[in-house]
Amino acid sequence: MIEQKIYTTNEEKRVIFYANEGAPTIPATVTPETPLTTLNLNWRERDLPERERTKHVHRLHPYLGKFIPQLVEVFLRKYFRQGQTILDPFAGSGTTLVQANELGINSIGYDISAFNVLLMRAKTKHYDLEKAKREILDILEKALRKPQTETKQLSLWERGFSTYACSYLEKWFAPQSLNEMLAYRDLISNYEDQDILKVILSRSARSSRLTTHFDLDFPKAPQTKPYWCYKHSRTCIPTTTASQFLKRYSTDTIRRLDEFSKCRKNSEVTIIHDDSRYVQFPVADGVITSPPYVGLIDYHEQHRYAYELLGLEDRRTSEIGAAEQGSSQKAQQQYQGSVAAVFQNVLKSIKSGGYLIVVAADRYTLYGDIAAMCDVEVEAILNRHVNRRTGRRSSEFYESVFIWKKK
Repeated sequence: MIEQKIYTTNEEKRVIFYANEGAPTIPATVTPETPLTTLNLNWRERDLPERERTKHVHRLHPYLGKFIPQLVEVFLRKYFRQGQTILDPFAGSGTTLVQANELGINSIGYDISAFNVLLMRAKTKHYDLEKAKREILDILEKALRKPQTETKQLSLWERGFSTYACSYLEKWFAPQSLNEMLAYRDLISNYEDQDILKVILSRSARSSRLTTHFDLDFPKAPQTKPYWCYKHSRTCIPTTTASQFLKRYSTDTIRRLDEFSKCRKNSEVTIIHDDSRYVQFPVADGVITSPPYVGLIDYHEQHRYAYELLGLEDRRTSEIGAAEQGSSQKAQQQYQGSVAAVFQNVLKSIKSGGYLIVVAADRYTLYGDIAAMCDVEVEAILNRHVNRRTGRRSSEFYESVFIWKKK
């Protein structure tokens, strides 16, 4: 156990940093009586393999910057119980909502991103699995046949796309890929489970862009010629069709929905597309959330293909901590004020004694002041080593779990 002093703007506060070197914590073994000092959250790949971190619907679609479900599970088991309601004001890809549902805890998620809201709704809907499977396979079969049978393809403009969307889609997708995806898109309105079909299409679009196989996160420019692929250690050519991805992700989605159906509960899940700084939150028992980073990710831009292909509302100007805003002192202060405003708003709906579990990579040590601005009791801060990196990133990465309590 390491003790460290944290200084706020007005007073000195003593906070305990727990650094347990024992066996990695098994989330299912955590109870309200589990001491924080016994938690070891530094899971290695062999402790927590990728297939477990991305179990069932958690991997319906790639998403940068999300925390792993096992971390959420630990604190749900520690601080909450069945029948209570958890709130996530930065709900992102819905990790908190899915894990709360697994444990029979009601959840409410807010997010400014229309794509995030779409993804969360697709993940948490209570499906008639047989009907959902029929729809997924039916639209796949019809979409792949449609480009071959149509004698005239409508232009993007004739389909109602904006000038910007036309330019983006024609720039980033080969003609055959785009035609196959548009055929799929045109059919979605004929089905009931439209959100899950849109997620399959979006995931397929992400993979079928004209980009290198090793840079699907934020490609800078279309790749139109053969290239040396660091992922496959050979020369690869850009993708020219989407059909293989539509097939692959349709099958994968059916499997993941089926897996989640075996562990989900009937607890309530509410998802709202709005800015958490200004909404009136419903009453909740506590919070588990992971706010955006400072100046690292443009959360709308990482799913630009979905926004343009599906015509989603773009509210990027309301993003907190967007990469394009940078990480200057001014940007940090703006971020700090915005995140504090969210938690100050959240606290209005949380009862005295309620917990706020906040997971953040506090590179600029902003969260001590955020806690002071919100006048919460800092019960503990747990630092953990995130030693699994994806893609070509290999630098060391740490994040903190701030355990706050409403006075």
